[in-house]
Amino acid sequence: MKRILVSLAAVLALSAKADSVDTLNGFLKDVKSGRASFSQTVTSPDGKKTKKSSGSFEFQRPNQFRFVYQKPFEQTIVADGQKVWIYDPDLNQASSRRIDQALGATPAALLAGGNVAKDFVLKALPADKGLDWVLATPRQAEGSIQSLKIGFKAGELAALEIVDAFGQKSLLEFAGVVPNPAIAAERFRFQLPAGADLIEQ
Repeated sequence: MKRILVSLAAVLALSAKADSVDTLNGFLKDVKSGRASFSQTVTSPDGKKTKKSSGSFEFQRPNQFRFVYQKPFEQTIVADGQKVWIYDPDLNQASSRRIDQALGATPAALLAGGNVAKDFVLKALPADKGLDWVLATPRQAEGSIQSLKIGFKAGELAALEIVDAFGQKSLLEFAGVVPNPAIAAERFRFQLPAGADLIEQ
């Protein structure tokens, strides 16, 4: 009887693990565009320092997204499918890179990219803090991200946790997620503001 219970527990554990990866795969398959607000907490490698910011996020596959940081400092990051633009209003300065150089194994590539399996190895993790988690490990170990976790609540995208190559942790928590909204094409076009400097990389 004990052996049966242990076997049953193992089967249930495997089923639970499969579910979170299935949830992510379902999200990637069914949700072609999205909109949400987010709060971000960045924690230093020693865990002693934190920085908080907030803003909004929109995406449309493949490879179009718009991050707008509103607090405490404004910054806009836009990808139009060909390039990624970062604009800092305080400096009135923008930079751009080709999308294949800028994305790779990044959170934006995971949410808005066209081929997640090419860039990440996916593994289910135990549920934690009310969320079902998936670990996405970049296939290219020399990149800027050490690990990436995606959290779902009742099948809805709820959080991203990123640990960069230096051990700094960023937690993005999403609210008001709207799957598959109609998003105007101009939301993913960057227009250089008058007088702004442009640095192309």
